[in-house]
Amino acid sequence: MSGPNPPRRVDVVDLLAGFSRALHSSEIASRLGVQPRQLAALGRVLDDLVADGTVVALAGHRFRLTKKERERGGDKSLEGYMTAHPRGFGFVAPLGDEEDVFVPAESMGGALHGDRVRVRIVAQTARGTEGAVVEIVDRRSPKVAGTLRRRGKSAWLEPDDTRVRGPIVLGKLDEGRDGELAVVEIVRFPESADENPEGKVVTILGDPGEPDAEVRKIIILHGVEEEHPPAAVREAEGFGSEVDPAALVGREDLTHIPLPTIDPADARDHDDAIWAEPLPEGGYRVWVAIADVSHYVAPGTALDDAARERGCSIYLPDRAIPMLPRALSADLCSLVPDKIRLCQCAEIELDATGATVRARIVEGFMKSRAKLSYEGVARALGLTSEGHRQEAAEAMRDDLRVLREISNLLRARRMRRGALDLEVPEARVVVDVDSRMPTSIERRARDPGVAKAYQIVEDLMLLANETVAELLVSKGVPAVFRNHAAPDPEKMARFAALCTRLGVAFEAEDAEDPKKLAAFAKKLRSHPQRAILDTLLVRSLKQAVYDITNVGHFGLASKAYVHFTSPIRRYPDLLVHRAVRALLRGQRLEQDEESVNLLRPSAVT
Repeated sequence: MSGPNPPRRVDVVDLLAGFSRALHSSEIASRLGVQPRQLAALGRVLDDLVADGTVVALAGHRFRLTKKERERGGDKSLEGYMTAHPRGFGFVAPLGDEEDVFVPAESMGGALHGDRVRVRIVAQTARGTEGAVVEIVDRRSPKVAGTLRRRGKSAWLEPDDTRVRGPIVLGKLDEGRDGELAVVEIVRFPESADENPEGKVVTILGDPGEPDAEVRKIIILHGVEEEHPPAAVREAEGFGSEVDPAALVGREDLTHIPLPTIDPADARDHDDAIWAEPLPEGGYRVWVAIADVSHYVAPGTALDDAARERGCSIYLPDRAIPMLPRALSADLCSLVPDKIRLCQCAEIELDATGATVRARIVEGFMKSRAKLSYEGVARALGLTSEGHRQEAAEAMRDDLRVLREISNLLRARRMRRGALDLEVPEARVVVDVDSRMPTSIERRARDPGVAKAYQIVEDLMLLANETVAELLVSKGVPAVFRNHAAPDPEKMARFAALCTRLGVAFEAEDAEDPKKLAAFAKKLRSHPQRAILDTLLVRSLKQAVYDITNVGHFGLASKAYVHFTSPIRRYPDLLVHRAVRALLRGQRLEQDEESVNLLRPSAVT
């Protein structure tokens, strides 16, 4: 260590680890290049190391590592992502299963929030594991948004995200006023804890809070291109506006099935349609038809490259940025009424209890009878008196009742097997059409009747996703699964402690059994703080992830689950459609390591 940098724990530990004998404090200072004015800081570091059991203080101001630290070699390191705190310190979330590592401000080095770093463990304290940054493996995105500041010839950016070290020093500027919103690109990252980044202006966005400026900021920061690459657009438009008759050859004709779509009233793309009918002997036959995007977006094409790069459609308060060009997303792949459309359809026979008796997946073509809204369905079923009546929904009232019967059966079965039914409020930003300014934030589907209409579609989508997952698993087909692992015991213990403080009885061990956890969630339905408790429980569970190895879905109490129902807006669904397509056509499915690795989430997003 040299120069003005203050002494760090990791430097002291590294130094002592290289000696079998104890070192005097003056020798430690000399070997570390500690300046006279920094001796007090070194003394505090040594005191802290002694207090937490990392270092032993001997007579005559001599110090050495404890036996435990010597055996460990003072050399354990972990790699993970840095989450910085505005006060200067940070936490590293390791890539493995280890607990987060606390990094004091003086041990941050040149690391910034979002960097992938390697930290050396220097102590195990009562607060947990403490470490120091020894290597920056990969830098965060260099683009940072914030407020432009100008004073004379000086200019800098105050980052919006206070976790990003600032100010970011800018060179000479010929544009931009003090106080405007701007995006800069870091051109020189800091190398030590006392340096700030240096950057150059990418764009001046305008006044903070102005809707267009804020949305453009989000788009730039996340590297999103609103316009699709010209080659992808040409490929999409090259299919025309009508399905090619040649594409219907070999497909099953489903045009006799009405298959309405049910979506929010303002939806632009419609990738799923449903229908059901009761069977004479009891039970039901259900059809869940999904737009066959895999017919149009083939591997190796410009369309596929663009879709893979985006990964999904992006929904912002004032606009939607689709994964696919609009010639497909809003037209040829959208299941609009009275138009022939290609689809993959799950046809499922259920018994009177909602259990699957048999199922098959077909490549077909269909013609939707109607475009229904959740509000219109809820009104037709007498679930709500809000909103306007929808003529098409009223005409299909009896058929919608059948769908609701099935939804209730499926949901009841799912709850009995241990699926979680949690109420987590979903916010919807209401934007004024003329000014494009947000006017309010509302809970989506806050009307109970409309929420039940949502459930009808949700339950049938879950049924289709599980049906396809079971097919792929039974045939040994490599695919992208949507996994949700069992809860982490430590997080459940913390949630149990929170429940105790709120006067709610919950044992952390109950989370190990899906049925017991589901029973607890059911008890919360009548609790006045249900929304808060449900939110806390969701945050205590592990996040669902995409993976090529199936581990099941804990939250749904499902042995296998995939995303099959939204290929217009999610790339993993498109990959699942390709797997189903190959299976149905008897095509060879490559299962060598290179081919399977192409399905990994790192290759998908």
